[in-house]
Amino acid sequence: MKAIINSKIITNNQILKNHALIFNNKIIDITEKIPKNIEIIDAKGAYLSAGFIDIHIHGSGGADVMDSSFQSLDTISKTLLKTGVTSFLATTMTMSSREIKNALYNVQKYKDRVRGAKILGVHLEGPFINPSKAGAQNPQYIQKPNFELIKEYIDIIKLITIAPEVERAEEFIEYLKKSYPDIILSLGHSSASYDQAKESFKWGIAHATHLFNGMNPLHHREIGAVGAILEDNSISCEIIADNIHIHPALYNLIYKLKGDKLILITDAMRAGCMKSGEYNLGGQKVIVKDNKAILIDGTLAGSVLKLNEALKNLYNYSNIKLPEIVSMVTSSPAKLLGLNIGELKRGYSADITLFDKEFNILNTYIEGS
Repeated sequence: MKAIINSKIITNNQILKNHALIFNNKIIDITEKIPKNIEIIDAKGAYLSAGFIDIHIHGSGGADVMDSSFQSLDTISKTLLKTGVTSFLATTMTMSSREIKNALYNVQKYKDRVRGAKILGVHLEGPFINPSKAGAQNPQYIQKPNFELIKEYIDIIKLITIAPEVERAEEFIEYLKKSYPDIILSLGHSSASYDQAKESFKWGIAHATHLFNGMNPLHHREIGAVGAILEDNSISCEIIADNIHIHPALYNLIYKLKGDKLILITDAMRAGCMKSGEYNLGGQKVIVKDNKAILIDGTLAGSVLKLNEALKNLYNYSNIKLPEIVSMVTSSPAKLLGLNIGELKRGYSADITLFDKEFNILNTYIEGS
């Protein structure tokens, strides 16, 4: 057993001082009394929380999920530990059916062999999206919703981004909702109107991919999918809090409307944790400069955001309390996925992150080590 002492322990609604976290591979207790004959880890006043969870990330450390190799998955996994992430959804891109299947097969084969942050499964972002809202997804490979593309890999798919207004989307969504209710269906890369979005919630859409981005803008006469998402308390949503994809003045407003349904993501590509320069995303050239990733035509191409930086941005640009901000990368994504992680709770996996007041990551623990 181990005990982390002299930390500020962040739970879902408070910060505990003068307590120790007792754990082995699982969380044993949070207590003021430290057992004898136990390994002591002195946090020296750092913050301690459940490990961060990123449900939307394409790559990091020079590697991408679409590389379809163990080495790339392992590189992403190990690199993410530096950002406080202890588990993530390997996120695919809109590419050819062959390349998508190769990436899915690769995750299926190697997800339990990576040596850093754990792979919880796959976020399938595309190819079932609207060409008019492709963003950095390659429109050449967009296709109509097609269960045959993913059926061999359904065991690892946890979240699917889809434009509900495209042809065959309704039957696809309703089929998955009925046959695979644990898969989260997410509205994204969509030009859906307010009414179309509301109708899709009835079919089974329960989440929204990078809110505001890849959607029609909120307009006072046509509030679109954004308005429908913000209005509905049952729909969770994710944001890229890099102060680039959305204006930081929105952070308070979104949180007031969504509360614990708000999740922070990075949507990071292979340039995450790397230097500025030229990279590749989904077969397209990306220029990274000044913490911004763009295609040649200027379209935003994912991000190079780190999840600890997203926390820092929320902390600096909103009046949301720290425990609530941390929950956006811990308990909220865990609850969305229906997993017993994301909390410092007895019996839960000892996935733990230590960080300082500037949100620099000091240490991460995967299942206690």
